Amino acid sequence: MSEDTKSEGMAQAERERRLERYEAFAASVREDYGATQRQMDDLRAKDRVKTATYRQLYAYKCTLGEILDRLEECGL
Repeated sequence: MSEDTKSEGMAQAERERRLERYEAFAASVREDYGATQRQMDDLRAKDRVKTATYRQLYAYKCTLGEILDRLEECGL
């Protein structure tokens, strides 16, 4: 096996590891988004939509939504 072939194999392996990390990140963001939505739903059911906690969750959900939009644009 030539040095170039070995380097290409290592580069491919690194790309695969990076993709796995990106996919794990995307899954984590989706999980956080769902959990945040559930917390907001619980507060809404208790008529607590004017609380600081609800507003913080709303801002966090918006941020996560933007990240998910960008991941979707990249096919992740």
